Amino acid sequence: MPNAVFTQVKSITDQQVQPLPTPALEPGQARMAIQQFALTANNVTYAATGFDIGYWKFFPTGQDGAGLVPVWGFAEVVESQSDAAPLGQRYYGFWPMAEQVVITPAATSGKSIVDASAHRKDLPAVYNHYIPAGAASPKDAYQALLQPLIATSWLIADWLGDNSTFGAEQVIIGSASSKTGLGTCAFLKGSTKVIGLTSSGNVEFTKNLGYCDEVLTYDQIEDIPQAPSVYVDMAGNAAVKRRIHAHLGDTLKHSSAVGLSHWDQFEPPKDLAGPKPQFFFAPAQIAKRREDWGPGAVEKKIAEATQQIAMDAGRWLKIEEHNGLTAAMDAYAQLANGKSDPSVGHVVNL
Repeated sequence: MPNAVFTQVKSITDQQVQPLPTPALEPGQARMAIQQFALTANNVTYAATGFDIGYWKFFPTGQDGAGLVPVWGFAEVVESQSDAAPLGQRYYGFWPMAEQVVITPAATSGKSIVDASAHRKDLPAVYNHYIPAGAASPKDAYQALLQPLIATSWLIADWLGDNSTFGAEQVIIGSASSKTGLGTCAFLKGSTKVIGLTSSGNVEFTKNLGYCDEVLTYDQIEDIPQAPSVYVDMAGNAAVKRRIHAHLGDTLKHSSAVGLSHWDQFEPPKDLAGPKPQFFFAPAQIAKRREDWGPGAVEKKIAEATQQIAMDAGRWLKIEEHNGLTAAMDAYAQLANGKSDPSVGHVVNL
């Protein structure tokens, strides 16, 4: 029988675009027309963990057990009953994979807003925050693609440093060819030995980026040096995790689960050698750093980190544009089925 993760992701790849009701605005609300968003393996992880972590709670459909896949991108205010969100203003942030959404904007610092809708008040603040954007630009595609992924990459590296890399001498990154994986490798390089794991077809791409000290295929797991290690799992492949734990045993100091790009090969961890895997939740590290460093400091560091990778992305990242939600479903299916080229970034225009 398919596991819950398989059912959640597969049901999305099989879906057709469905119309939903368009309710009239209530006082304080604004209607946002979604213009452009990115699709990456990150969105597959949102779907795969929709119930367990709560991603389905952000954009409920009114149907029990269902939600809309969250995406990162740009939207414009097309109708407003709120002074905080003027008509025509564009915002970058966390939207549903849909043509429009109604939010309840509340002003914060500068011209930024948060969605103060009742159903979102207890959800992680980082996902409720919307940043004003200027006129549409070709740079928007890079921001939509890279900013959320590189933010996660930087936060993983920061979290490992914050924990003295758990006493490890090397960090092993699973699915190192993913954008979150390669960003993590980039930010760790120079501070510890970085070993990237990827499929045989993506070895040369990953090596050529120069972010890893060593790149191995999944067939070469048993060649990993048996030194004190941390495993950062972007893929969620149960067989790979089991082999890494069995090979490294007590030399594995920490095992972190970040993504589920191999969602169809996921199963809950059990009877593993070494430490029990723990899920890395980026908003928790953001909250810690806000407390450590004060308001705005972690956001500034993430913006600088994103710029660092974006400046390098021109040599390896090709933007592939898709028009309309039906095309978005096709791109999502490529990602969910593991058929997307790691050098390609999928951007959907509505």
